[in-house]
Amino acid sequence: TLIILGLSAHLPGSLYHGLVAQGVPAQAAAKASHLPAVGSLFAAFLGYNPVKNLLGPHVLGAMVPGRAAYITGRGFFPKLIGAPFESGLREAFDFAAAACVMAAAASWLMGRKYVHSEVVTIDRPAPTEMPVAVLEQVD
Repeated sequence: TLIILGLSAHLPGSLYHGLVAQGVPAQAAAKASHLPAVGSLFAAFLGYNPVKNLLGPHVLGAMVPGRAAYITGRGFFPKLIGAPFESGLREAFDFAAAACVMAAAASWLMGRKYVHSEVVTIDRPAPTEMPVAVLEQVD
């Protein structure tokens, strides 16, 4: 959840600026930059580049063919979401570190080790006289 929240905060700006830097018109880049963070994360993990579907054939057809091929290729989208993903991952690790510090402090405040002992009584029947086996010695 924290990774998704961090990705959601930084992905639209990164996607917008990355697309505009490659020659995509600002209006089309603004529309495409509202890609849901979960969708972009799954697309990156699956090796899928959603830019082709986000921009459509009209925008891609108006671009220089080399740039259109680059932004719809396999390397552009993962590079584009790398910094926002790193931000989300950093937030998740910072939270985990803070939670560990709080847990360690709570454990330290508990004091020394406490061993709970419980006296268990077992009701046994009264002992009966056991027969004693006599071993014979053979000469």
